[in-house]
Amino acid sequence: MRRVGIEVAVAIAEAAALAGVEVISAYPITPQTHIVEHLAELVANGELDAEFITVESEHTAMSAALGASLTGARAFTSTSSQGLALMNEIVYITSSMRAPVVMALANRALSAPISIWNDHSDVMNERDTGWISIFANNGQEAYDLTFMAFKIGEDPEVLLPVMVNFDGFILTHVIEPIWMFEKEEVEGFIPPYEPPYRLDPGRPVTMGPVGLPDVYTEVKKQQEEAIRGSRKVIDRVWREFEENFGRRYRAVEEYRAEDAEVVLLTQGSVTEAAQVVVDEMRGRGKRWGVVELRLWRPFPFGDLREVLCNGRVKCVVVLDRAISFGGPLGIVMSEVRSALYHEAERPMVVGVTAGLGGRDIRFEDYVRMFEVGEESYREGKEPEEVIIVGLRE
Repeated sequence: MRRVGIEVAVAIAEAAALAGVEVISAYPITPQTHIVEHLAELVANGELDAEFITVESEHTAMSAALGASLTGARAFTSTSSQGLALMNEIVYITSSMRAPVVMALANRALSAPISIWNDHSDVMNERDTGWISIFANNGQEAYDLTFMAFKIGEDPEVLLPVMVNFDGFILTHVIEPIWMFEKEEVEGFIPPYEPPYRLDPGRPVTMGPVGLPDVYTEVKKQQEEAIRGSRKVIDRVWREFEENFGRRYRAVEEYRAEDAEVVLLTQGSVTEAAQVVVDEMRGRGKRWGVVELRLWRPFPFGDLREVLCNGRVKCVVVLDRAISFGGPLGIVMSEVRSALYHEAERPMVVGVTAGLGGRDIRFEDYVRMFEVGEESYREGKEPEEVIIVGLRE
């Protein structure tokens, strides 16, 4: 391994190349463009033996990746925001056809108004598409998780697409020191992709035909069992990665939460910022901690219950960076509250929303989030609405 100061988007491209990607389908959209630009450069320079398909839209980018995967090729694409929204039709089809495409998603706000800055409205819009979905909180994680995504999705027990989320601009365009692998260090870690069925002109098959009412329900049930069953493979791949390379990944991570009364549940790059706040406020006598939800789908029910339902945590404040309009506002908050509903020692679950459209979340905003949790458990009542932190009067 060598430690390199590198733009995170470029590191993600290097991770896909290191995994031996064979087909890249690409359409530019800010802030993910540097990923596919670097892959195009690697292919053009002869450093990566792969097909680079330049398409006319994100819808076609996902269509091309799906088709390539169904022929048995290791396929990769990348997008953001409106690009993912345009892909949406084929995103559903890719998981339903059990094609292990890997997608790097540079999280960006959805329009309107037009915003090129970060929040999580794009990925939350894809919550129920049937993809494995994982969040990175820094450049090293984005590099590692992209590399491992191929091994997870292509496992014969899984055969599902994998979406790796990382915050647009906050991560994509930032130069970080990242430990990067030499090719000989990882040879054999990701086996060749061997699909049980593939599109082959010599042996024609039909994939994705009409699902009549007497088969459709069973197909969807099988798909649901597949993504739930993928969890054991995800854990196994993460263990193998730790054993081989020393870096540890878990579905739910804790930071100073073992004795915390109030914890902030986070996803993505806000995690490390929240940890800095906790360190500072611990010095002022606050028993606060951070819980990071790295694995979004399949949802880690048991892990979350083990961390939060221990009798010590009085309140978990869930930080959402997207809004469910007309719903309970907090998408992640709703899922966490539902996951803990039947637990006898469940903490209060309070929702806060911040950072929409790339708005800065300041130190005092994080403090306010924790204070909302403290106030809630002292008053013995969960707020009926999610609180938007940093909202101008």
